Amino acid sequence: MKLYNFLIKYRFWLGVLAIVLAITVNIVSGFWPSFVLYFVGVIALASHFFIGPLRLIQEPMEQGRVEEVEKILSTIWFPNLLYKPVRSTYYTVKGNLAMMKQDFDTAEKHLKKSNELGAPMPEAEGANKLQLGMMAMQRGDLKQAESYVRAAIRSGIPDKESEAVAYLSMCQIFMNKREFRAAKDFFRKAKACKPTTKQVVDQIKEIEKYISRIPG
Repeated sequence: MKLYNFLIKYRFWLGVLAIVLAITVNIVSGFWPSFVLYFVGVIALASHFFIGPLRLIQEPMEQGRVEEVEKILSTIWFPNLLYKPVRSTYYTVKGNLAMMKQDFDTAEKHLKKSNELGAPMPEAEGANKLQLGMMAMQRGDLKQAESYVRAAIRSGIPDKESEAVAYLSMCQIFMNKREFRAAKDFFRKAKACKPTTKQVVDQIKEIEKYISRIPG
């Protein structure tokens, strides 16, 4: 595994080295003796530009080593060359990093790019759309927020905590629209997810104080 990660990390420079050696062998001994080096060099360079080093970010992301993740992403010089699902993941990660820094404008820009490309997995697409919905709610654009959150629920959300957040968001949107029956229905769905995150649980308790007194 360490060797594989090493090859991914340094594959660009290894590719360059293979091409340089291939040219040298070509000059000295002819094309066919250098063919394997040309082949290895081209494969290494192509995989660097079309696949990228995103496999390397999993461990530092899980351990919260944000600077290391950013350093790895900085080696992707031309993101538009990345294979489409990989490019979508790249922009999702960039968006999440921007959200950690509370740079919501940049986060929204990256997440929209990822959304336009389509996520590699439906669950990732759902999480992406939910984040866009949350940012729209922060701006007070409830129409856009509803559109994104509905799309997130349709796509599928990867965990019950996030699913509860989606239903609570829809509850708030419909309360604002004074469509109380729908708001109560979304609130019940949020509770049915049985979230355990303190922030989500507190939000449910806060809404529960007055939603039962609302008509509809």
